[in-house]
Amino acid sequence: MPQEVWAKIEPLLPPRPEHPLGCHNPRVPDRKAMEAILLVLRTGMQWQALKATGICHPSSAYRRFREWAKAGVFHEFWRVGLVAYDELVGIGWKWMSMDGAMTKAPLGGQKTGPNPTDRAKKGTKRSVLTDERGVPLGIVVAGANVNDHKLVEATFDSVPVKRPEPAEGDEQHLCLDAGYDCQAVRQWGDKFHLQLHIRPRRAPATPPKKGRRKKARRWVVERTHSWMNRFRRLLVRWEKREDTFLAMIHLALGLITWFHFLPK
Repeated sequence: MPQEVWAKIEPLLPPRPEHPLGCHNPRVPDRKAMEAILLVLRTGMQWQALKATGICHPSSAYRRFREWAKAGVFHEFWRVGLVAYDELVGIGWKWMSMDGAMTKAPLGGQKTGPNPTDRAKKGTKRSVLTDERGVPLGIVVAGANVNDHKLVEATFDSVPVKRPEPAEGDEQHLCLDAGYDCQAVRQWGDKFHLQLHIRPRRAPATPPKKGRRKKARRWVVERTHSWMNRFRRLLVRWEKREDTFLAMIHLALGLITWFHFLPK
């Protein structure tokens, strides 16, 4: 694990819990356990495969992962990254983008469902909200059969930092694809004073003229989904529990935020 990553995560770790009997075997160093977790996230390997690496015993790594996930370490790692990004660069609230992506979930579990694009096999959906540069701002998981437009409000509610209220002359735009083309989404956008840009389900009879002022901005969230898929543990979901799957996602989003967008 690079020292830059460890320097951001170490202050967030909870104190070592006391053993009920007052004695125990030497505890695996936190950094070794975090290196094992990061290896599982990056490669998608099974926890038991950690035996061959010599980094950390699988049971120790998974126990520490569950402990830190329950303490909210990975979510806080992502949130602190967003705060630092907002202070140094500024979150681009003006042009936000949202989209869902479906992945396989062979083991099933919480928040999975039949994938309509994969012969109804078990799958899960990630609904991601990004700012104008592609920084991940919100994340929600659901079954693969849940429509995108049903996750809009929950995805916005998952943003861990405060969103400023749109002001006159400083509107906030949200770019969406055709899966969000419904009246419920438009009413929700009016409620929160958002300028929605939804791709219509049917192409207009007369294609609009392309201009330099208005460009398609949905691609930034699609790029963010691509970055997430580079963490092989997210490309195919092996976690049955929703909390452990979200913890893996939060760790990946934190890494993307800290090391893609913050000044080196």
